[in-house]
Amino acid sequence: MTEEVESDGVTDSPKRGPTLSTSTSSFEALDPHDPNLSKLANTMFSKTSEYLYGELTSTLDDYRLLENMNRTTVTKYSDMKHLAANINKSMNELNEKYNSLTPLLQQIDQIEDSVIKLEQAAYKLDAYSKRLEAKFKNMEKKIALISFANFKLNVKLMH
Repeated sequence: MTEEVESDGVTDSPKRGPTLSTSTSSFEALDPHDPNLSKLANTMFSKTSEYLYGELTSTLDDYRLLENMNRTTVTKYSDMKHLAANINKSMNELNEKYNSLTPLLQQIDQIEDSVIKLEQAAYKLDAYSKRLEAKFKNMEKKIALISFANFKLNVKLMH
């Protein structure tokens, strides 16, 4: 009797039972097999292996790149942290210096106010002395006129 193919495409293997292939060589190691099919299978597995190796190598390279990027980022952030700490230290030192200079700056402001007031007083004194000098010269002229008039009167009286 010959084996019949069932309507769903499944055939029976003499040793294993129903299979999906008419070739039993790929499923049964000890049975004779088609050398062309074996060569194609080996090529397929080789190419699949190369493909998977390439994918894994690519993924590994990606992870190495990410690792290097993370190291670089950590280094940059560490540098920025040190820079920020130095800036903070410098700012604190500047604030301390400014705070120590604050009383001196206040004294300078007070001295400036005093100088402004002194300058205003000097201008007032200068204006007053000029008025006083003008009055003195005016009085001097009057005294000179009075003296001259007295002299003339005395000369008249003597004659």
